[in-house]
Amino acid sequence: MGRPFGIPVYVSPTWLIVAAFITYSFQQTVSVWLPTLSVPMTYVVAFAFAVLLYVSVFLHELAHCVVARMYGLPVRRITLYLLGGVSEIEREPETPGREFMVAFAGPLLSLGLAAAGTFAHSLMGFDTTTVLGVLTMLLGWSNLMVGVFNLLPGLPLDGGRMLRAGVWKATRSPMSGTIAAAWGGRVLAVGMVAMVVGVALVSGQAPSPNMLIWSLLLAAFIWMGASQSLRGARMRARIPQVNARALARRAIPVTGDVPLAEALRRASEAQAGAMVVVDHEGRPTGIVNEVAVEATPENRRPWVTAGSLARNLEPSLVLAADLSGEALIDAMREAPAGEYLLVERGGEIFGVLATSDVNRVFSGV
Repeated sequence: MGRPFGIPVYVSPTWLIVAAFITYSFQQTVSVWLPTLSVPMTYVVAFAFAVLLYVSVFLHELAHCVVARMYGLPVRRITLYLLGGVSEIEREPETPGREFMVAFAGPLLSLGLAAAGTFAHSLMGFDTTTVLGVLTMLLGWSNLMVGVFNLLPGLPLDGGRMLRAGVWKATRSPMSGTIAAAWGGRVLAVGMVAMVVGVALVSGQAPSPNMLIWSLLLAAFIWMGASQSLRGARMRARIPQVNARALARRAIPVTGDVPLAEALRRASEAQAGAMVVVDHEGRPTGIVNEVAVEATPENRRPWVTAGSLARNLEPSLVLAADLSGEALIDAMREAPAGEYLLVERGGEIFGVLATSDVNRVFSGV
């Protein structure tokens, strides 16, 4: 939809579902406040509110991204979808203070929009008999709810990230912060549904269908987000274990015209787990793809050359053998591939790093 500050913005088709739901839900409210409007126009006003609400959500996410950019964190994109928006910030802040500021930027902007909407409504004398008056009032209240809701102390909400930053600061352990904030999110999810049902039971009435649907949707979103945060934290804890040298496979050089069967025989003899295609001067030009080798039937291997199953060796597929941790993951993310050539500082071939071996570190296999 655009690239503000160079950040791509996408809108998921699921937004249409929630826009239709908001339009339907608020149409009757609009018709009560604006009885002179025709029924079609009340739907138009309700839809306008749905659009303004998602513009507010977009600005909320943009605030996160702008602050993240200020700290040098790469931002992939912003996506607006069924339950709001998500900022895809590719790297964690390096300090709890920065984590707190990136998280707080969104709710702060939402509360600012709430204040602006309320101020604009006050300039109209808090009038709810005009379309503009109703929209500014709804804009103020909706942003207040978005800001306050996101300050609740549980992941994946912004308040959860702020709690994570606080626990991280106190314990000096980002993992401890994530565990505390994720469990806070799970408690919030259960409490949200329990509160709606509990209020209905106390009042002796059935819970409102709209309130029940929203609470279930939001509770599911929070529970899944909290669980995902826990899984992500466990994976991040394994990042220091990712070491290119330790995971490298021994590689043998073969020219591109060598039959695959012969290349495999040489690799087996040398106890090598990878094959690098070289030219006649010994310079590497490609890496034989393991998946392609496994997909080639044994009876065809004497007639297929190793070069025909190799991926051309682009500069981005050549990595320093000394890479490890976050630096190695970043290098692999920039150029996704099945295999990478590892070289020493002097350019000598050290071995081949297979993405499947890296994945096994994270899966715990």
